[in-house]
Amino acid sequence: MAMSGPKKTVLQLVGVVVLMGGLSWASVPFYDWFCRVTGFGGVTGVATAGSDEILNQTIKVRFDASKDRDMPWEFKPVVRQMEMRIGETGLAFYEAYNPTDRPVAGAASYNVTPYSAGAFFEKIQCFCFEEQVLQPGERVQMPVTFFVDPEIVTDREGKYVHTITLSYTFHEIDLPEGYAALETKADNKLN
Repeated sequence: MAMSGPKKTVLQLVGVVVLMGGLSWASVPFYDWFCRVTGFGGVTGVATAGSDEILNQTIKVRFDASKDRDMPWEFKPVVRQMEMRIGETGLAFYEAYNPTDRPVAGAASYNVTPYSAGAFFEKIQCFCFEEQVLQPGERVQMPVTFFVDPEIVTDREGKYVHTITLSYTFHEIDLPEGYAALETKADNKLN
């Protein structure tokens, strides 16, 4: 039985809405995967160990920190710049301080510039891989372990990169479930 007229049009419109919804739902993970594979937009790679090859050529790595407008923490790199050999494992620290009277959870987003260096900047361990919770008045130093892949020197665009800037932006997020319960108990005691 073939449909015609308004029923067919409604069915087609519902199909288009479902298709568009599915595509928009899949676009975020697809874009994330694309950026991680290609380094597009300055997204870095993740490595399980350091490089097997260390070159004599050096590269400068700069460290930048910012925070979302509503994030109450203070956040900064401990060292603003380091020069290291390409392939050498580097260790840098960022400092965060919670000046408020309540626990605050944060998540860091990151990228590198120039964007062409993203495919060659490999993080081994990073505070940005998980959410951070700072208690009232708590100050912490958070490490990031990384290296610059030696393949950068043979890449068409990468070979002209002499300085890479690693940038983090902290955003406030909801407290994990256990912390939210503790905060509610503390609020109830005060009232």
